[in-house]
Amino acid sequence: MRIADHQNNTVVDRGAASWRLGHIIDGVAETIPGTTALVIGAQRRRITYADLAQLVVVHSAALLRRGLRAGDVVALQASNSIELVVALLGAVRAGLVVAPLDPTLPWAERRAWVDRIGARVLLTDAPQPERASDGNCPQWHLRTAPPSSAHSKLQMLLVATDSARAVTGPLSGLTEDDALIMFTSGTTGMPKLLAWTHVNLAAAIDGIADAYQLNPSDTTVAVMPLFHGHGLIATLLSTLSTGGAVLLPARGRFSAHTFWDDAATVGATWYTAVPTIHQILVEHASADRGGGYRGQFRFIRSCSAPLSPAMASRIEATFNAPVLAAYGMTETTHQASSVLPASDAYARLHTVGTPTGLSVRIVDDNGATCPAGITGEIWLRGATVVRGYLGNPDATAGTFVDGWVRSGDLGTVDCHGNLAVQGRIKELINRGGEKISPEHVEDVLMSYPGVDQVAVFGIPDPLYGERVRAIIVRARGSDLEVADLTSYCQHYLAPFEVPEGVTFADQLPLTAKGSLDRTKLSDYLLTGERSSG
Repeated sequence: MRIADHQNNTVVDRGAASWRLGHIIDGVAETIPGTTALVIGAQRRRITYADLAQLVVVHSAALLRRGLRAGDVVALQASNSIELVVALLGAVRAGLVVAPLDPTLPWAERRAWVDRIGARVLLTDAPQPERASDGNCPQWHLRTAPPSSAHSKLQMLLVATDSARAVTGPLSGLTEDDALIMFTSGTTGMPKLLAWTHVNLAAAIDGIADAYQLNPSDTTVAVMPLFHGHGLIATLLSTLSTGGAVLLPARGRFSAHTFWDDAATVGATWYTAVPTIHQILVEHASADRGGGYRGQFRFIRSCSAPLSPAMASRIEATFNAPVLAAYGMTETTHQASSVLPASDAYARLHTVGTPTGLSVRIVDDNGATCPAGITGEIWLRGATVVRGYLGNPDATAGTFVDGWVRSGDLGTVDCHGNLAVQGRIKELINRGGEKISPEHVEDVLMSYPGVDQVAVFGIPDPLYGERVRAIIVRARGSDLEVADLTSYCQHYLAPFEVPEGVTFADQLPLTAKGSLDRTKLSDYLLTGERSSG
């Protein structure tokens, strides 16, 4: 595991075998305790590594005092806040397995996930009212108490009014080395579960720190949400492991209006985001918005969705910094490959660089490895690749082969080892980096009275990459309206999953064998009898 060496302003390898996520900041806190780890809130309060480490230790002990034990699963639903950072690191330090949840999840979907993973408690910075409770799973409230005087320190309070629930059927397949439970979408409607081990995480953080040569002088702004890999691994954990500082924006989420002040406050040397956010920042980069700070970045990272060469060129011209595209998936503990700071213009604009600690194969339909320049499916193997899906042996067998994970993406590797991603085999919709299963949205729509048939798909969009659209065949005699469906979806889907346009049609396109022909769905937008959006 790479740990900051502040005397030489570098990072050094300490070995990953015994590394644990809950101890990720211990070395920095012991070496230079006064170094800034986090900048938080509207007041941009600076939290030192020593203070953060103390908060983590206290929170870890508090969880154990309240009856949780090593190996228990807890759900964590919080915004990009110090509450999330302390709760996550404190829980895994106590030996718990943490499942980060999207803070925007509708309560009905959140309750289903809490039950599915067998969580004993839900840790949250925004508890729901009793009418939106999570069954018999208690909500333990996380909140910080401001210093009472100039000499006192920030405190983290854990408000637990109920005891942790007893779980009769805990999630099967977990091991002592598991740290986090993550969710990944696929071509089946229900997202799959997998575990990130401490070994997976150590290798993933090493790969990012090494690729970008992160060191204690590097600082960043948390643009991406921290409940899944992009923000959690690339922004937060890689920075903390190398002794840098992370600014958590006010209100716990990205804002183009505050980004420049945030970047200047922390002295950001880099940031990472999806192409949609890069585009928004480019459009906001004017004299009165970006100011002189646009030229201060050492590099800019882009991941979680395809970045066009034209947009990469615009970003580089606007910020006077190289754009480093990266590629990964939840099954590889986020990053699998990346363009490096020293890469040439062709690699930066047309590839996702070289593997970062993994091996890559391009495989044809017969299972043979393709030569350089020939398109096939991207297969990956290495210490960051997870062991499979929890409780889903069929999906595991179809995706994991002799230590390799089949990405479901098409690509090529050139003679220099650069990987280029050419498209998706899987039918996921990628809306600004959020991966959406069409089947999951279809299942929700089909559960509404008056819907006879439904097809959900993505349509190209210049800002988000894709937007979610739906074609509905109404049941005979139904007077179903778009507003009815939208209201229903807002209750059972995450905001980014809700279709942004609905078309009513008399029938759906089918293949010769009678299955839905997804290749013709976009054309059907022209034939719908009435549409919205």
